[in-house]
Amino acid sequence: MKRILRAALVSAAVLLGLAAATLGAFRWEAARREVRLATEAAPPTGRFVKAGDVDLFVQEAGPADGAPVLLVHGTGAWSETWRAALSVLALSGYRAIAIDLPPFGYSQRPSTPRYGKRDQGRRIVAVLDALKIPRAVLVGHSFGAGPTVEAVLLAPDRVQALVLVDAALGIGPDDGAAPKPPLPLRALLAVAPLRDALVATFLTNPLFTRRLLEQFIADPAHATDARVAVYQRPLSVRGSTRAIGEWLPALLTPTEVAASERPASYRRLTMPVYLIWGERDTITPLAQGRRLARLRPGAILETMPQVGHIPQIEDPAAFNALLLKFLAELPPARL
Repeated sequence: MKRILRAALVSAAVLLGLAAATLGAFRWEAARREVRLATEAAPPTGRFVKAGDVDLFVQEAGPADGAPVLLVHGTGAWSETWRAALSVLALSGYRAIAIDLPPFGYSQRPSTPRYGKRDQGRRIVAVLDALKIPRAVLVGHSFGAGPTVEAVLLAPDRVQALVLVDAALGIGPDDGAAPKPPLPLRALLAVAPLRDALVATFLTNPLFTRRLLEQFIADPAHATDARVAVYQRPLSVRGSTRAIGEWLPALLTPTEVAASERPASYRRLTMPVYLIWGERDTITPLAQGRRLARLRPGAILETMPQVGHIPQIEDPAAFNALLLKFLAELPPARL
């Protein structure tokens, strides 16, 4: 028995050592890769605008006097993942605007990590201020939908219509208590070196980008080399791993219920609300979209067959057609 126990302990020690070495190697590789300043690495197709406490990277297309449509990405993405939508909206005469929500893309990261949904919502409203846009249609995807709804609730008079795409909102019961994150997870995220090593291994590791993207889409064939390259481009920005590690608690262990997580918030919305959902979404299943449609009477839900969590890249033609259809339904005076 002692011999078996000793062998088991040795094996466990070896496995832990190998795991630590692997995590350490990926963290070292991330530090070696993340050397470019965001202002130098950002593509020339966009610009930086002051949005509250950060300089946000913004990409625009279409006429300056067109009806504004502001697009907000989800986790791990950035403004370029909206490229097809930007192009179609511009050709249709809209002023299309896609932003990078920190810590993703090329936007400045806040000096004090503040990534709560309300903090991000304030930045979205600040972008409207910086661009001198009195009112806009807001489009929020996945985890970016929460900050988008927060912006709507902060400044409802600034929003002509709200479009939510496979929204990861985490809506709970009315006036629910703040969630109590599991203690082991909170403890893990509190250990910055370990947390950042895990981020470097699985989230900011270019070798893992394709596999990660494939988990969010219905057909792995849509994870093309070109699309994978788009997601990888910002991974050379200095401090990306550390910043995303600082953002993770806002995703995994929030300590308060955001307004966008309360059902009553949706009943108060007065602007048109449109929902686009992939029928094969396994991240935010269609049942969540149907519940959201019930919470906001009058909301229009459109589903996309054979599509998962990222409709705008899985079937951009169909997605853009739905988006343009929604926009066309708005009264001209509201645009």
